Amino acid sequence: MSAVIIDGNAIAGQVKSDVAEKVLKLKEKGIVPCLAVILVGSDPASLSYVAGKRKALAQAGMEDRSLELPESTTEQELLSIINQLNNDKTVHGILVQLPLPSHINAEIITNAISPAKDVDGFHPYNIGKMFSGKKGFLPCTPHGICVLLKTMNIKTDGAHVVVVGRSNIVGKPMALLLVQKEYNATVTICHTGTKNLADYTRTADILIVASGHVNTVTKDMVKPGAAVIDVGVNRIPDNSKKSGFHLCGDVDFEGVKEVAGYITPVPRGVGPMTIAMLIYNTLEAAESV
Repeated sequence: MSAVIIDGNAIAGQVKSDVAEKVLKLKEKGIVPCLAVILVGSDPASLSYVAGKRKALAQAGMEDRSLELPESTTEQELLSIINQLNNDKTVHGILVQLPLPSHINAEIITNAISPAKDVDGFHPYNIGKMFSGKKGFLPCTPHGICVLLKTMNIKTDGAHVVVVGRSNIVGKPMALLLVQKEYNATVTICHTGTKNLADYTRTADILIVASGHVNTVTKDMVKPGAAVIDVGVNRIPDNSKKSGFHLCGDVDFEGVKEVAGYITPVPRGVGPMTIAMLIYNTLEAAESV
């Protein structure tokens, strides 16, 4: 048995294609969806992520109002820029790329973005909406995973989902989404304080791993036939690559694919979906104006 490899690139491509069609219709009404991506500093991984987001904006026919600011940018200067963008009616979405330099409080910055332009879905107002099952911007990575599961016809209704990781970006919102009636899953969250992790992961019909560590989940930790979603993106030094590194997830892909029913690769799995859902959220922001 070998798992079905979930092609995140193809599914993300369909989402972006659907968005691009709707963007054309909005433009006919004189509305051009616009996203401002703010990058502070020159972290290599962040530069790469921002480049991917800007490429997707161009492909969708959206306006790119992105800003690259020096590492020395103060918290007050960044807040001032966010305030200007909040008040600019031609900007529909604002995203501040994390992590921020250590002298800037990420929570203060996230909370300063208008909830109506919070296309990352990180503002407490939007998190509260998600918690109570009301319509709002959903965090891009968890939302993208839900779209992957639906597209692949992986049943969540009544399924036991184990989420490994409790971050505010992936783990917690992932669990919150899947317990909603729309998905109707039974969810267990595991984290660094969980004893005997494998005892939990082996019971999962759907296993979502966002631990931030290579080989958190190995072949012996997976229930045969389970759907395994690997959220991890780890840069491993590799002199054979032009970039000097290769990417791998938090799951031992080669081993786990022998027992799983479905599995996402890294790269080309969850990553493309995160960007696709960002574009989707930006469209929703523009449509609600």
